[in-house]
Formats: sequence, C-alpha cells, structure tokens
Amino acid sequence: MKPIERPLDKAILKPEAAARKFDLKLYAPSPALADWIEHYWTLAWDLRDDAPFSQQVLSYPSINLTLENENDSSHAEVYGVPRGTFTRTLTGHGECFSVKFRPGGFFPFWRQSAAKLTGRRVPLAEMFGEPGERLAGLLTAVPAAEARLAAMERWLLDHAPAQDESAELAGRIVQDAASDRGLLHVEAMAERHGMSVRTLQRLFGRYIGVSPKWILQRFRLQEAAERIRQEKLQDWAGLSMELGYYDQAHFTRDFKAVVGVPPEAYVRGLG
Repeated sequence: MKPIERPLDKAILKPEAAARKFDLKLYAPSPALADWIEHYWTLAWDLRDDAPFSQQVLSYPSINLTLENENDSSHAEVYGVPRGTFTRTLTGHGECFSVKFRPGGFFPFWRQSAAKLTGRRVPLAEMFGEPGERLAGLLTAVPAAEARLAAMERWLLDHAPAQDESAELAGRIVQDAASDRGLLHVEAMAERHGMSVRTLQRLFGRYIGVSPKWILQRFRLQEAAERIRQEKLQDWAGLSMELGYYDQAHFTRDFKAVVGVPPEAYVRGLG
C-alpha cells in the first residue's frame, strides 16, 4: 500500500523544520471505511542523538485514534479535538500509527457525544473495553505497515458503523467551511444550511465536539499561518481584512491566543 502524496499540511506549523525531525506518511482508507475515515497516518522519529523536538499543530476538527511506541513504552488513546494548539514533544525514538476520522466520523463507532472528548485523550481500553485493549498491542505484535493497516481496518469494521445522517450533515457543513473561506460568520453558516444558530451549535457539539465559531476561527488561522509561511507576509492589516476580521487587533489577538505568539514573532521564527 503506497502512501498518499499530499502537499504540506496547513495544520503543521513550521513544517520544513518538522520534516527534518520526523517522517510522516498518509494512507487512504478502503472504500468500506472512506465515509468515516479521512486517512491513516504514521509517524516515525529517531532523536537519540538530538535534543527533544516540540511540534505545534493547529489541529483540524477531527478525532484521532492513536497507537504509539515511544522509547519502548506503548500506549493507545483516542484524542478529541484540542481546544487550542496541540503541542507534542518527541524524545528518543518511536512511532505512531493513527486513524484520522472525518469530522463527525467518529460518532458511529462510539455513539456518544464528541463533546465528551474535546480537549481530552482517553485510553482506548477505557472506551472500547477488551477489543480496545487488544488493538493497543498492534504495533508490537505486527511490524509490517501493510499488515497493520489491514488489522486496523478489520478492527474498525468489526464495530459495524452505521450511516448516521446527522453526523454526515455535520461533516458536510465543516467541509463547506473549509472549502469556502468567504464563509466568515456562524449566522451565515446556519442560514446556508437551513437551520437556526442554536440547532447548528447543538449539531456540532454532538457530532464534531467544538462550536461553529471555533471551526471558522480555526480555518482562518490555518490560512493565516500558511500565508505567512509561504509569502513571509507582514501586512497584518491587509491579511486581517482578507480573512474577515473586524480589524488588525482582533486578528492579532486570535493568532496569539491559538499559536502562542503574535504574527510578527511567528514570521521571525520561520527563519
């Protein structure tokens, strides 16, 4: 099974530095699971001769199921959507094998509100009992990448996910927001999809785990970080207007709150 060839992910901040520290590969799911899973991803690193490396990620509104071996210690967890920027520090050597669910795609496997996972990571065995505990040992038991993918797909299909129209609707609305950066306001999002703001908020809480406002802000900030990286932009007033912010001060405040530094400091850190 060949990895998917894709451009650098907008969610990964400073991706050129990241590429020197770890090897990231993406794999497509089978057609039987493609309605729920965006892709599988693997991560491998060997920093035994280097200092620890911290990577910031402006995460998508997706839940991830992750199996990991780090320095000969293994664990398996489900990561809900992070409330802010997700930072992971890599040390020594290790590998991850993860399932990135589509927005709304995890609900049919767990059948509980995605909001219960937001900002949390929960052991797989705690969520799925003995089947989750068995899956947690996959990296150790199965060394070959293709065999791991096949085993993961069998495990997911064993949970017999059923189509859920509300989960699919929530996912389509998120995709619409991702593809149309001119969609800037929650009221416009709700009107476009023929529902009230309150109904949209309840839909997102149950199936996505974060609010419509969070979604719109996150996509705008991913776009901002990518534009800054590619173009070394320093016209903050112009960029804030393009992204639909009321003024530069609001853009700077949101960027710093999520990324951790104001945009001018971020562009300096790109080198």
